[in-house]
Amino acid sequence: MIIVYLDEFGHCGPYFSKTHSKHNTSPIFGLGGMLLPEDAVRPFSTFFLKQKEYLLAEDIKNSGKQAYEWEKKGTNLFTAKSIEKYPDIKSTAFRMLSKVADLDGKVFFYGCEKIKNREDLNSNGLYKTILSECLRRIDTYCNEIDERFFVVMDQHSAHKELLETAAKTMFGSEPTRNMVSPPFECKSHLNQNIQAADWIATLVGRVGNYAFDQNGFQNYEKYFIFFKDRLEKNSMNSRIMPRLEKKSLEKQYKSVGSFGQILQDALDKKSQSSKISSRK
Repeated sequence: MIIVYLDEFGHCGPYFSKTHSKHNTSPIFGLGGMLLPEDAVRPFSTFFLKQKEYLLAEDIKNSGKQAYEWEKKGTNLFTAKSIEKYPDIKSTAFRMLSKVADLDGKVFFYGCEKIKNREDLNSNGLYKTILSECLRRIDTYCNEIDERFFVVMDQHSAHKELLETAAKTMFGSEPTRNMVSPPFECKSHLNQNIQAADWIATLVGRVGNYAFDQNGFQNYEKYFIFFKDRLEKNSMNSRIMPRLEKKSLEKQYKSVGSFGQILQDALDKKSQSSKISSRK
């Protein structure tokens, strides 16, 4: 059995630009996290709790709570400056991703670049589409390895409509036959693995925001440098889909990896800039 932990990255509402007065959160939206074999669930949970206790000891102490009932959201931990200012944060994230691989788990994410400059974006429709595609991609992987799976999501994320979407995906005309149940909801502050999924999803979001709007999210460049390859290395059926012509997608993704063509463009630009600087 494979247990899947998913959380949101980006934002499912409208996006105009980083400098827009209202719609400035993220050019992308998706779900990300990790897949763990059932015998890795408790070992990873124990590992993550110990990492959290070490990294955030002062915060936990000041909260007046036990470490197992306290959480730090990824968006608050992985700020623009934190991985440079506090090296232990970056090291802990590296260890977390390595531990997923060591336990035969997989990083997973799927999302898309949103339509820009439109206030009438259908947020619920986008969320449901992303969730359904995530379940299909995980089902394909589990079919390949001859395993079944179920999904755990943060309680605030799995609304009634989303659970209905999951049930439809599970039992509809093209059913996800390896999925044993619609997603389970949990309280994230009491589940170490969903907290880890939140951290992974945040890292994906940081990398993706920079990739899809480099001018607006220049302060996330270090996330792109430090985590892009690490996230892709152990990922499974993972993509952030750019808004490109359908017929060109398959060819481009095969050559450039999980984050899409725009990431390759970013690397090319950085390489060209480095060459120009070195000549001056």
